[in-house]
Amino acid sequence: MNKENLIVLRVYDSVNEAEWDRSLLEGEGIWSMIRNEIMSTLYPTGVIPAQLVVRPEDKARAKEILEAYSAE
Repeated sequence: MNKENLIVLRVYDSVNEAEWDRSLLEGEGIWSMIRNEIMSTLYPTGVIPAQLVVRPEDKARAKEILEAYSAE
């Protein structure tokens, strides 16, 4: 997999929030990863935010899933 082709779906100040959303996507069968996970933990004030990234072909469905959970 070419990591340069990944799409940033959301940006987080909290790694815990990013992990929660990554877990939701995984439960729906969508692969995702968190960029800047360690740096975001070392600098938790948003200086280096965590990024939830997905494959381009999964972007629309992933966005739909996260919006549905946010609306609940």
